[in-house]
Amino acid sequence: MATWLPKSRTARRRLMIAAIVAPVLVLAVGLSLYAARGAVSLFLIPSQALKEANLEGRNLQLGGYVQKGSLVRHEDQKVQFIVADDAKPTAAAIKVNYSEQKHGPLPDLFREGQGVVMKGVYHSPQDFEATQVLAKHDERYMPREVTEQLKKSGEWRPDGQAGAYQ
Repeated sequence: MATWLPKSRTARRRLMIAAIVAPVLVLAVGLSLYAARGAVSLFLIPSQALKEANLEGRNLQLGGYVQKGSLVRHEDQKVQFIVADDAKPTAAAIKVNYSEQKHGPLPDLFREGQGVVMKGVYHSPQDFEATQVLAKHDERYMPREVTEQLKKSGEWRPDGQAGAYQ
């Protein structure tokens, strides 16, 4: 009688252990990946988002610059603005809708011409609904209060030269 099991008792024991451990390991990896699916967030800039297919309804992060002259505040605390790859008027752009009533006020650093990163839902190639907006700043950012104190003390150097913050 031909059998696929090895003749050695030790080899059969190892095969049985492997047969028990393998499905448990596959199940653990599968559950880990399933649990992490909500934590993985795709980050795109407008030109990439416009090229991608099947983004409608997906949660993702969108980053870029708020185009100057595009910020519109409505009476019902809804804010609309356009985010582009860069500050050039020819850059790829996406319209963003944000509800301050639902998600809170925009950050203090948010303004036109400034970099932003947003989390939200991509509805169509030209429509993104943000649920969180994070304003970016460069490494030379200083809070207004610190700038005013430096100006009063005569240490303020707006060009960012050495010694400006010492």
